[in-house]
Amino acid sequence: MVKKIYKVIFEPQEEGGYTVTVPSLPGCISEGDSYDKALANIKEAIALYLESLQADGLPVPEENHLIVEIEAPYEQIAGA
Repeated sequence: MVKKIYKVIFEPQEEGGYTVTVPSLPGCISEGDSYDKALANIKEAIALYLESLQADGLPVPEENHLIVEIEAPYEQIAGA
């Protein structure tokens, strides 16, 4: 079995839990009430997504995103 590695983005939700997306796999999204549950769910979603592509004879995308953190200049407004 070939292993693929994809970057995922966890977005905390106001009501709790996380929504998780996979930038290299458009439409591959999942969620979970906790980080661990969201992680397990997105792993399953990725596996199903890739299986579907293979079943349809479509190519499996490579990870091609570079995700970095940058410091943005920000001046706090006096009195805010």
